[in-house]
Order: sequence, then structure tokens, then C-alpha cells
Amino acid sequence: MATDTNWKRDLLNQIQRRNRKQSYPFIHLIQTNNKLQEIASSLHLKNVQLQVEIERLKEESIGSHVRGDGVVSIATTHQLEQKLFKLQEELTEMHKKRGENAQQIIDLNALLQEKEKEIQHKDTMISSMVETNVTLKQSKKALEFSISELEATNQMLKDEHQALQMAFTALEERYRKTQEDNSDLIQRWMEQKAKDADRMNAENADFIKARQQRLAKDLEEAAKEQVPVDLDKGPVDGYIPAVCVMASVPSRAQCVFDAHEGEVYSVQWNAMGSFFASGGADRKIKLWEYHNGVCESRGTLVGSNAGITSLDYSQDDSMLLGASNDFASRIWTVVDQRLRHTLTGHSGKVLSAKFLTEGKVVSGSHDRTLKIWDLVSKSCVKTIFAGSSCNDLVTLYGASIISGHFDKRIRFWDTRGPADSSINEILLQGRLTSLALASDKNQLLCCTRDDCLKIIDLRMNQVSCTLTADGFKVGCDWSRAVFSPDREYAAAGSGDGHLFVWNVSKAKVEKILKEHSHAVVACSWNPSGVSLVSCEKGKKVVLWSDF
Repeated sequence: MATDTNWKRDLLNQIQRRNRKQSYPFIHLIQTNNKLQEIASSLHLKNVQLQVEIERLKEESIGSHVRGDGVVSIATTHQLEQKLFKLQEELTEMHKKRGENAQQIIDLNALLQEKEKEIQHKDTMISSMVETNVTLKQSKKALEFSISELEATNQMLKDEHQALQMAFTALEERYRKTQEDNSDLIQRWMEQKAKDADRMNAENADFIKARQQRLAKDLEEAAKEQVPVDLDKGPVDGYIPAVCVMASVPSRAQCVFDAHEGEVYSVQWNAMGSFFASGGADRKIKLWEYHNGVCESRGTLVGSNAGITSLDYSQDDSMLLGASNDFASRIWTVVDQRLRHTLTGHSGKVLSAKFLTEGKVVSGSHDRTLKIWDLVSKSCVKTIFAGSSCNDLVTLYGASIISGHFDKRIRFWDTRGPADSSINEILLQGRLTSLALASDKNQLLCCTRDDCLKIIDLRMNQVSCTLTADGFKVGCDWSRAVFSPDREYAAAGSGDGHLFVWNVSKAKVEKILKEHSHAVVACSWNPSGVSLVSCEKGKKVVLWSDF
């Protein structure tokens, strides 16, 4: 491979550069040492020659004195002495140079030993680097093998992905065709349901017409009879004259049953008091009739995509309005139990919805807005920005709205004005969970998370009474409290499963009803005043009555 050749060439170049860098100083030192050794050898030889010459001269001088011819020339002797002196100086200088050369040799030998140590260290490093290089080669081979395995795995995954993509495309095409078939079936089913509904509407219209005719005939016959009515007596056969509704606090659970498949969020009597509706987390609204101590199911309203948070009947009991956690409100007709309107437009859970008039609905949502809907055009005609999540609301005289909010404020709105600002506000000490109007429209019952009920006099716009009790705990943010029809009592559920009933005029607990095993969420008083229905976070609904 080209990579192997490159690293070998790089390693050879590095070794050659290291040899050149480390051998150059030693070559100079070796050459200098050789020259000095040659000089020392020549000086030693010259020194020996001079010693020999000195001895010879001494012998000649002695011989000249011994010879019989007598007198040696003084000049010759002087010359010889000078020559001897010069030779001795030269000898001394030679010894001095010899010592210097010897010292240089010693220094060079020490330097040579240091360089040899460095060479040994470098050789050790080279051997270590060679071992590291071998290890890296082995690691490289292992990594190359891993890379080849990963590439093979990646290719296999790519092939599987392509196969799955093809399968997904085929399934998507089948799903699209199934959706088209489903849409076609739904369209045909809706057409058939519309035909059935039209036929049922016609039958209901005939039935209602016949019932009205029969009722008119009965009224004509009853008008001819004179029936004395004693107002001091209680209700006869469950009927209470409309001229005098006196509420009584029930003491026992007359009917206990599982109303839904999950939590029950809301209950509401109709205006006549003959039926009540319940809404729960199972996305259904169920209609119930209380008869002979038993609550019998009279129908189920479906169409919601999430839990039902609140219920409200129209004034003539012909329509039922339900708010839902799926950001919408819906209206069903009670007679045929058909879904008539779906009001969508909120961006949060709709926690409360009420009829403003027969043709208009107002809804309050977690998205901090109130919306007014026109049932004729099936559209939102006004959006009010409340500034805080709306947990409950009530309507007043068909034009005013009172809303209770998470920020502990009660806001009053006039729908006839163009402005979105509230005309009045009341600040309480706890965040609002529910609002309920008294039958005379002059008092407002407020349930708050600080575990108390407050009654507001709407004529004075101030709190006139506070209802509390030991052990009373508001169980959730949508817990609903209610007035009795004669405004003498107020009822609210507690988080421990008890239903508390207060005497409003005495501002104290009248009775505590115990039957629920979970937190009581909502309750509703029958317009006749003789019964009370409540629901819990479990599945149960309890009807309280002494009759």
C-alpha cells in the first residue's frame, strides 16, 4: 500500500537526519583529537632527538676539555650554552603544550562519553519508538479490520433500509387506499344516518305533536275541574308547585352507581328536573332518569375526542352543551341525541361553556380567552382576551358574562360593548374553581382553592358571606359548587370524598354526606329541591334524596 511506503520513507529520512545531526560534532572532535595525537607524537620524537643532541653536545664539551691540544674557544662555548638554553626553553614549551594537549584529550574523552550516553539514550528512544510503531501497526490492522466489518454491516443496513422503505411505500399505498375506502364508507354511513335521523325527526315531530295535542286536551279537561291546593303540605307524588320551591337537605344516598368507565367530571340536572346528565373522562355524556329509587340510562351522547369538563342545558331543555379537553365545545339535541354543532377555535382545554341565549354560546378556556359563538353561522363572533385561564363562567340576562380565573379574579363582561376590557373585577384570596348563580340572580357562589366558598352580593359587588368547614378541602381546579333552588343552602364536594352542605343564612355546615370513596368533583341540585346528585374522580355518581 502507498501508506506503508510513505511512513517507511519518513522514518528513514528521520534516522538519516538524526545521524547527520549527531555525528557532525563528533567528526570534528575526532579529527582534532587525531591531529593533537600526531602533534604530541612529533613533539615527543623531537624531544627525544633534542635529548640525544644534548647528550652528544655534553660529550663533545667534555671531550674538548680533555683533549691535549689545550684551550677551547670561549666563543664556541658561549654559542653552545646559548644553543643549550634555547633547547631547554623549547623543551619546556613542548612539555607545556603536551600538558595542554593531554588536558584537551581528557576533555574530549569526557565529551565523547557524554555523546555516547546521548547516543545510547537516542538508541533506547529509537527502540521504544520502533516498538510503539509495531504496536500502532497492529492497532492499525485491527482498526482496518473493524472498518471493513463496519462497512459490511453498514451496507447490510442500507440494504435492509431500502427493503423496509419499499415495504413502507407499499404499506403507505395500501393505507391511502384504505383511507379512501374508509372515507367512502363513512360518507355512505353518514348519508344513511342522515336518512335515519330525518326519519326519526319526522317520527319525533309526529310524537311531539300528538303529545302536545294530548296535553292540550288534558289541560282543557283539567281546567274544567276545580282542584283545591293546600300550600302547607309537602310535595305529592314528587311534584312541587312552581309557585313555592322549598329545598330540603337529603340525608341518605338513594342511588349509587358507576356512571362512566373513568373519572366523572360533571353532572347537571335539566330545567324540568326530570333528567340529569353526566360527563366523564371516557369522552361520553350519559343521560339518566331517576325513577323508583333507580337511575336508569336514557342515552349516550358521543362525538367528543377528550374528557367532558362541564355541561349546560338550554332553557327549554332541547339542547345540551358540553365543554371538552380537546379544545372544543359541542351541542347535542336531547330528543334524538344527535350532535348538532362542534365549536372549535380555542388553543387550550375548554373548561366551561354556557348558553348565553338560545342562539349563542360562550366558552372559557385554558388559553386565557373567552369566545362567543353564533349557532346560526356556527362561527366565533367575538373573542375576549381575559388575561388568565378561565376555570368557570356564568351568564346573566343574556348579555353579561361573569368569569372566574386562575389568577384569583372574578371578571364581569358586557357583550354589548365593543371593548374587550372587563367592566369590573373582584380579587379573592384563592384561585377560582367554579361559579354558580342563585335563582334570583343577585348572589354568586364562588369556590376557591383556599378551601372556602364565598358568596358575592352582585348588587354591592362585594363578599357577603364566607363558608368554611373543618375537613373541607377543594379537590381539584375544576371542583364545582352549587346553590339550592331556594338559595338557602350551598353544596360542594371535598377532596376526602365527603359532600358538604352549608346553611347560607347561618353560615355553618348543615350536613356532611358520606358515600364517595374519591374526591367529589361536582354536584347539582334538582330544581325541585328534593334531591342532589354528585360525582367523583372515580366512576361513581350518587343521587341523594329522602323521597
